[in-house]
Amino acid sequence: QVQLVESGGGLVQPGGSLRLSCAASGSIFSINTMGWYRQAPGKQRELVAAFTRGGTTNYAGSVKGRFTVSRDNAKNMVYLQMNSLKPEDTAVYYCIADLRLTSSYYYTLYWGQGTQVTVSS
Repeated sequence: QVQLVESGGGLVQPGGSLRLSCAASGSIFSINTMGWYRQAPGKQRELVAAFTRGGTTNYAGSVKGRFTVSRDNAKNMVYLQMNSLKPEDTAVYYCIADLRLTSSYYYTLYWGQGTQVTVSS
């Protein structure tokens, strides 16, 4: 009933920029938090950035000042602007949305399929 579709990943040189987009679709009643996780080879998934419905943002310390998460509530979309990219940012990036379906009483965390970001010279 819910699909999160990510786009914008790719290969970029150190110091470059990328912008990731994620659209949530389906019979959605409400979305609380939207954001981004990432998983690098041999590492656990980590929260990169989150944006609550009320407008609060949180960032991992390693990306603070370089990444910006934004959100379009009317379109059920979340974005991640990534600047000054480093090789350490190389990972699969996953869109997440904590949302309630129109057919459900509960909020559930949904995951996108992931998009590869590679930072290399």
